[in-house]
Amino acid sequence: MPNQISHYTPRGRHANEIVADVERAIMCGELRPGAQLPTVRALANELLVSPTTIAAAYRFLGLRGLVRSEGRRGTAVSAAPPVGMRAASAVPAGAHNLLTGNPDAALLPNLCQHLQHLKLAHRLYGEATNLPDLLALATRDFAADGIAADHLAVVAGALDGVERVLQAHLRPGDNIAIEDPGYPPIIDLTSALGLVPISVRVDDFGPLSEDFEAALRKGAKAAIVTPRAQNPFGSALTEVRARELRGLLKSYPAVLVIEDDHAGPVASAAAITLSGARRDRWAVIRSVSKWLGPDLRLALMAGDPLTISRVEGRQGLGTGWVSHILQRLVLALWSDRKVVALVKKARETYAARRLTLVNALAKHNIKAYGYSGLTVWVPVTEELSVVQNLMQAGWAVAGGERYRIKSSPAIRIGVGALRTEEMASLAGAVAHGLSPAHRSHSA
Repeated sequence: MPNQISHYTPRGRHANEIVADVERAIMCGELRPGAQLPTVRALANELLVSPTTIAAAYRFLGLRGLVRSEGRRGTAVSAAPPVGMRAASAVPAGAHNLLTGNPDAALLPNLCQHLQHLKLAHRLYGEATNLPDLLALATRDFAADGIAADHLAVVAGALDGVERVLQAHLRPGDNIAIEDPGYPPIIDLTSALGLVPISVRVDDFGPLSEDFEAALRKGAKAAIVTPRAQNPFGSALTEVRARELRGLLKSYPAVLVIEDDHAGPVASAAAITLSGARRDRWAVIRSVSKWLGPDLRLALMAGDPLTISRVEGRQGLGTGWVSHILQRLVLALWSDRKVVALVKKARETYAARRLTLVNALAKHNIKAYGYSGLTVWVPVTEELSVVQNLMQAGWAVAGGERYRIKSSPAIRIGVGALRTEEMASLAGAVAHGLSPAHRSHSA
């Protein structure tokens, strides 16, 4: 989001007081994401305190993920600071909501039918935290894709798994390779953990090898890779690209590799991994949210023994375990032949919707990307005007700035619930919102 000029001035005599005041201002909406804070020197003069005090406050706010340093441009509130904030405005009534990467509810299984037949019993303290039958099913699923599954954990969704793995191995100030464009919650999460992102560009086939190598040389302690259905670009690893990246990683065996396979079987691309027994630290996380339902906060994680041990150990100190009600429901759904058939239909449907929209845009000479997954990425020159023009035409799409670190402007279109008969109208609206001078043909 564009930087905003703020009339707010932090208050306090000590660093901790200034930090508390900034956090309060963010929580109550006085400071919005992207708002600029005063420079260190200007605020020191305003509050009559040492610049060292202001620098310490800003440094701590940065470690908390509340603000980000923008070099010579100063310090600004993070795009998604990790505090409770006022909810964003809803999509106007009547507009097509293509902002999210949600799956189509019509392609998700009927939960009520399975809940009615689910045999539930109380799970008590001290009993096994994970269902053996669910772990066995996950083991077969991972093994079918060549992923070692000797060590497994059950976590509360893909992002929960990513956060737990990062906390198990990294510390504030560590460098981390991040896909660019990438998924905003991943970018925001790494910021909240005090990690330093290194931008790695992507194309249809995953992270670019030259950028990935550069990130490793810059000292990246970890890399987060989306093996398929990359959000927002739609990348999916090919064996050729994966072989290149695995070759680069051989020289850096201690680098932690996290694979966020959030779409799983509806990604409409083969599961190809960078991880395995030859890596010291790795984790592959598969969520059920896109093919069984977002409200089923559950993901399976395979990884090296130390990573899984640390994840489960920390989990035991907090939430303890993922509810066995959820585990049993996921097991029942995953084992049902009718659900498996519905997942196959969803995979084929999403692939057709992406391709149809990309082709409809191509008829207007608009380049778009959507090799896999539930989103289409359309490069533009200026995001805000295109988003506004589409909103006026009744289409709510996302501006690309929240997804980008250094990559070029674009808009993101969620195709999960987009109907085939709507594609031509949407493509026409995009074309109308783009004058020839505003079109871009590069990512």
